[in-house]
Amino acid sequence: MIIHSASYIKSSASLKQCPPALKPELGFIGRSNVGKSSLINLLTGNSRLAKISGNPGKTRTINHFLINDSWYLVDLPGYGFARVPVKMREKWVKAVEDYILSRENLICLFVLLDSRHKPQNSDMLFMGFLGMNQVPFARVFTKTDKLTQGALKKSIHNYDIEMLKLWESLPVTFLSSTVNRTGKEEILDFIEETINNLSNAV
Repeated sequence: MIIHSASYIKSSASLKQCPPALKPELGFIGRSNVGKSSLINLLTGNSRLAKISGNPGKTRTINHFLINDSWYLVDLPGYGFARVPVKMREKWVKAVEDYILSRENLICLFVLLDSRHKPQNSDMLFMGFLGMNQVPFARVFTKTDKLTQGALKKSIHNYDIEMLKLWESLPVTFLSSTVNRTGKEEILDFIEETINNLSNAV
């Protein structure tokens, strides 16, 4: 897939504020500071589309971007640590949960995982939540340029071991680095295939 246009549409604090569910949506989510905004900017070829911050918890709303006038890329609030009041975090959790479970045109979630860290409890719990609710998702290991090939392979293997304790099979997995600009074509091709499969099924 080649992205010709990417435009910000709106930010929503709740599911009911989201744009009409008329186009396929693919969401991006992960723990705070996992590199989500950087990946979105890499995929769209627009370095300023999603705001990048060194402060965890910067994304606080459900953000819709219209891609090629045909589908939405959705930037979701991160889970995990954030320097915000507990009540505000609880609102994020409720909004994201409502969106994931009830948004009928959400066709896949990309769960971003920091390749530098061992399997995090919050990541494992979140992917388990998706599995229990039969929400389609793919894993994206970020910041892969920070590791040697051997360390990266070991990191992914550690995640696989933990997931296979509960899962019969592993989800589609991508490796990405916004520094080396890797993973872009693979992820966009997967998005195109997923949207085409949806169209063919209708």
